[in-house]
Amino acid sequence: MSAVSPLASRPRSPLRRLAAPFVAPPVFDFWARRLHPTWTWERPLARVVGRVPAAEGAVTLTLQPNRHWTGAQPGQHVNLGVEIDGVRVTRSYSLDAPVGADGRLTITVKQVEGGRVSGHLLERAQRGDVFDIGPGFGDLVLPEAPQGSWLLLAAGSGITPMMALIRQLAAQDMPVPVTLLYWARHRTQACFVEELRTLATRHAGFDVRFVLTGEAPVAGDEAGGRIDAALLDTLVADLAQRQVYACGPGGFVATAQALLDGRVPLLRSEAFTPPPSPPVDDTGTVSVQLARSGRALTLPRGTNLLAALEAEGLKPSSGCRMGICNTCACGKAAGAARDLRTGHVHGEPSAALKLCVSSAVTDLVLDL
Repeated sequence: MSAVSPLASRPRSPLRRLAAPFVAPPVFDFWARRLHPTWTWERPLARVVGRVPAAEGAVTLTLQPNRHWTGAQPGQHVNLGVEIDGVRVTRSYSLDAPVGADGRLTITVKQVEGGRVSGHLLERAQRGDVFDIGPGFGDLVLPEAPQGSWLLLAAGSGITPMMALIRQLAAQDMPVPVTLLYWARHRTQACFVEELRTLATRHAGFDVRFVLTGEAPVAGDEAGGRIDAALLDTLVADLAQRQVYACGPGGFVATAQALLDGRVPLLRSEAFTPPPSPPVDDTGTVSVQLARSGRALTLPRGTNLLAALEAEGLKPSSGCRMGICNTCACGKAAGAARDLRTGHVHGEPSAALKLCVSSAVTDLVLDL
């Protein structure tokens, strides 16, 4: 059953409705936050109230949002705005559990090589820190009444939304058979291991296999090797009957899609990095006109537009940086752009594109 945060859909109080025409929210926020760090007129904020190690290079943060946060379902992401050295940077993180009855949520953050926000959250974030927080987004959620049997495929940070779904089902006494295959390079890098093993012991319908790619399996619930057809057939005897959710790096998800598309009754996936781009000739530069600001830029082909614009000193709105949350979507009045996930070129005028997963093919006019 899908779960929504108990904070969702709070109506605006009559006093706030009456006062709204006379209140400047930034001014209210400036003074209110001197009384309490998350008091605002309407801006959703979340305060760190807990921090525990989760695995090698990973930490679990517990966040208490204010009353303006509209909630999220298990399996969804939220955008967090984090201030680092005086600059606010936004990144997307999955909830690793259903939102609590007290409104608290947890995220488990793994270190990303060169990741500015993940490094900050692992090394510097402390209790009391306050982040901007957006509403939940993403389609990796369970139906209201799950039926049939399920297979969850997770690699790396892809375990976090899967863990939220598993915890949601465990709270309902695991009403459907579920198998989790969880890939990690080394066992010390796997999160939630003891909890997953406890759930497998407690619920006959739940099975977990830890698949290691950087060392030999030892325990009975461990296997070795990268995702391929032979491994899936070995570990999941009734694969053709399974409804499948997959989450992980782009290459992992692309492989799962190629192996399972058309072979299982349901396949839904999310990648937290774009898959490897198809080989294309994207050399040279193009002219990009920014319609609202009036600027004209020369940008390289083959580079995602978000990164190219940021390299020019611009700061477009952004979030997940993987083509899911739509925060960076903007209008394209003219020109052709390539979807870096698929290689497809889109030249329709007056179309929208996602800056983080699009590159310029021809000269462009963007609504920026």
